[in-house]
Amino acid sequence: MEDFNSQQNEAPISVGDWVVTILVTALPIIGIVMLFVWGFGSGTPVSKANYAKAALIWLAISIVLSFLIFALFGTALFMGAIENGY
Repeated sequence: MEDFNSQQNEAPISVGDWVVTILVTALPIIGIVMLFVWGFGSGTPVSKANYAKAALIWLAISIVLSFLIFALFGTALFMGAIENGY
């Protein structure tokens, strides 16, 4: 039984499955939830689990960078408004 599961997890994923995977990850909240399910759930093919983990890493990096950019420009705008008496 375990041999069947390991073969199933190592089987290549079809193009159609990748199309559906990318479509699902494009959905706002459902996509993030599914990335966690695919990345850390059991029974997911290894390549899809690795893709989900990599996508979550990029999502975390983009959130941190967005916050830093927002804080930097927000502070600059706020200081400019104070200097100009707004």
